[in-house]
Amino acid sequence: MNATSVPSPTPWSTGLSLAAFAFAMTTVTLVAIGEVLADIHPAVAVLVNIVAVAGATPTLLVWRRRAVWRWVALGIATAVPVAWAVLLFG
Repeated sequence: MNATSVPSPTPWSTGLSLAAFAFAMTTVTLVAIGEVLADIHPAVAVLVNIVAVAGATPTLLVWRRRAVWRWVALGIATAVPVAWAVLLFG
Protein backbone atom coordinates (compact mmCIF):
# COMPACT_ATOMS: atom_id res chain seq x y z
CA MET A 1 0.00 0.00 0.00
CA ASN A 2 1.42 3.37 -0.94
CA ALA A 3 0.82 6.77 0.63
CA THR A 4 -1.56 7.91 -2.12
CA SER A 5 -3.98 4.99 -1.93
CA VAL A 6 -7.62 5.85 -1.48
CA PRO A 7 -9.36 4.24 1.49
CA SER A 8 -12.12 1.83 0.67
CA PRO A 9 -15.67 3.14 0.96
CA THR A 10 -17.61 2.57 4.16
CA PRO A 11 -19.89 -0.50 3.83
CA TRP A 12 -23.03 1.21 5.15
CA SER A 13 -25.57 -1.49 4.28
CA THR A 14 -23.54 -4.32 5.75
CA GLY A 15 -22.48 -2.28 8.76
CA LEU A 16 -25.96 -1.06 9.59
CA SER A 17 -27.32 -4.60 9.18
CA LEU A 18 -24.71 -5.85 11.64
CA ALA A 19 -25.50 -2.97 14.01
CA ALA A 20 -29.24 -3.75 13.79
CA PHE A 21 -28.58 -7.41 14.60
CA ALA A 22 -26.39 -6.51 17.58
CA PHE A 23 -29.03 -4.00 18.70
CA ALA A 24 -31.82 -6.59 18.55
CA MET A 25 -29.87 -9.31 20.32
CA THR A 26 -28.62 -6.99 23.06
CA THR A 27 -32.05 -5.46 23.65
CA VAL A 28 -33.79 -8.83 23.90
CA THR A 29 -31.07 -10.21 26.17
CA LEU A 30 -31.02 -7.25 28.55
CA VAL A 31 -34.81 -7.07 28.78
CA ALA A 32 -35.18 -10.82 29.35
CA ILE A 33 -32.49 -10.94 32.02
CA GLY A 34 -33.75 -7.74 33.62
CA GLU A 35 -37.32 -9.02 33.87
CA VAL A 36 -36.24 -12.31 35.43
CA LEU A 37 -33.99 -10.55 37.93
CA ALA A 38 -36.70 -8.00 38.73
CA ASP A 39 -38.95 -10.90 39.73
CA ILE A 40 -36.33 -11.84 42.32
CA HIS A 41 -35.73 -8.26 43.51
CA PRO A 42 -35.63 -4.97 41.57
CA ALA A 43 -32.37 -3.91 43.23
CA VAL A 44 -30.70 -7.08 41.94
CA ALA A 45 -31.82 -6.26 38.39
CA VAL A 46 -30.45 -2.73 38.61
CA LEU A 47 -27.16 -3.85 40.14
CA VAL A 48 -26.56 -6.61 37.59
CA ASN A 49 -27.36 -4.28 34.68
CA ILE A 50 -24.98 -1.61 35.96
CA VAL A 51 -22.18 -4.12 36.54
CA ALA A 52 -22.70 -5.68 33.09
CA VAL A 53 -22.60 -2.34 31.31
CA ALA A 54 -19.60 -1.16 33.31
CA GLY A 55 -17.79 -4.37 32.39
CA ALA A 56 -18.63 -4.12 28.70
CA THR A 57 -17.73 -0.44 28.32
CA PRO A 58 -13.93 -0.87 27.97
CA THR A 59 -14.43 -3.50 25.28
CA LEU A 60 -16.83 -1.27 23.36
CA LEU A 61 -14.36 1.61 23.52
CA VAL A 62 -11.71 -0.59 21.89
CA TRP A 63 -14.14 -2.05 19.33
CA ARG A 64 -15.26 1.34 18.04
CA ARG A 65 -11.80 1.81 16.52
CA ARG A 66 -11.87 -1.50 14.61
CA ALA A 67 -13.25 -1.68 11.08
CA VAL A 68 -15.97 -4.30 11.53
CA TRP A 69 -16.42 -4.31 15.29
CA ARG A 70 -17.38 -0.62 15.33
CA TRP A 71 -20.78 -1.63 13.93
CA VAL A 72 -21.32 -4.16 16.71
CA ALA A 73 -20.28 -1.53 19.25
CA LEU A 74 -22.81 0.88 17.72
CA GLY A 75 -25.61 -1.69 18.03
CA ILE A 76 -24.76 -2.53 21.62
CA ALA A 77 -24.29 1.08 22.68
CA THR A 78 -27.69 2.07 21.29
CA ALA A 79 -29.43 -1.03 22.67
CA VAL A 80 -28.53 -0.50 26.31
CA PRO A 81 -30.54 2.72 26.86
CA VAL A 82 -33.44 1.31 24.85
CA ALA A 83 -33.48 -1.87 26.92
CA TRP A 84 -33.32 0.14 30.13
CA ALA A 85 -36.23 2.28 28.95
CA VAL A 86 -38.25 -0.85 28.17
CA LEU A 87 -37.48 -2.23 31.63
CA LEU A 88 -38.46 1.03 33.34
CA PHE A 89 -41.57 1.89 31.37
CA GLY A 90 -42.63 -1.45 29.89
